[in-house]
Amino acid sequence: MICRNFLFMEDILIRPDLQDSFLYIPRKEDNLDGDIRTLSIVIPAYNEENTIISILNRITRVHLINDIQKEIIVVNDCSLDNTDKYVREYMDSNPELNIRYLSHPVNQGKGAAIHSGIRMATGDCLIVQDADLEYDPREYNTLLKPMVEGHADVVFGTRFYGGKPHRILFFWHSVGNKLLTFFSNLFTGLNLTDMETCYKLFHIDVIRDLPLAERRFGFEPEITARVARIPGIRIYEVGISYYGRTFEEGKKIGLKDGFRALYCILKYKFIGNGTRYNANLTARSRAHHLAVPQRNEGVKPMDV
Repeated sequence: MICRNFLFMEDILIRPDLQDSFLYIPRKEDNLDGDIRTLSIVIPAYNEENTIISILNRITRVHLINDIQKEIIVVNDCSLDNTDKYVREYMDSNPELNIRYLSHPVNQGKGAAIHSGIRMATGDCLIVQDADLEYDPREYNTLLKPMVEGHADVVFGTRFYGGKPHRILFFWHSVGNKLLTFFSNLFTGLNLTDMETCYKLFHIDVIRDLPLAERRFGFEPEITARVARIPGIRIYEVGISYYGRTFEEGKKIGLKDGFRALYCILKYKFIGNGTRYNANLTARSRAHHLAVPQRNEGVKPMDV
């Protein structure tokens, strides 16, 4: 009975017909980003046996705008629990779903798991999804909207902007987040409100060319710093909800990760990207700026 009730609640939470219908954006011939056909969703997982099936269910039942397809990439970072078993069973039970799976033989860190997922991705854009339930996959459409409309190359989902639900938890975590975002903005010249957010949506041309190095929780400040250095990059920010969890519920980030993030902010201020940017990305950005009406209702652009 408890299991049936849980599945019923899952269906209510993620019914596609209850999503924001206004986010359907018909493709037009003059929409230069109308080639977005597939969203790659990278899920780094470490000891997430309690939530991995629920997050997979929520992702697979979300209907994306413009009938964009989903490519789900799960990277198990050598979990010590039943995460590997549950993912394999889920794939066997749902062979029709586009799920790709990789298991690291040794634990390498969240950043390393994301790197593996990026290398596996074949979609037109990419987003990182934590394996817990802190972030809501129904909000993929909110992040996709400015990219599909042709305004953005990168979209950050902020937990501190907009009217979405936000669980009240740790005072010092909130202070730490705001301080890290402040120092990140100071050195990148952006005006983000949530640098440490998990939800960052990238056009594949942006993230594929970056020489990412951080293998643990330094990924967020590194990717932000490297993206900010791309000439002509268009970064937007949209409000998202946040259902945070406590350490008893499985939260892993701690004080030492905050110091590492601060170190990475300073480090990548002075280290170049060391890569040649995709010329098609820069050309597309300029073309959009000239050709697409700048309609920004409900979306906060970043100053670059």
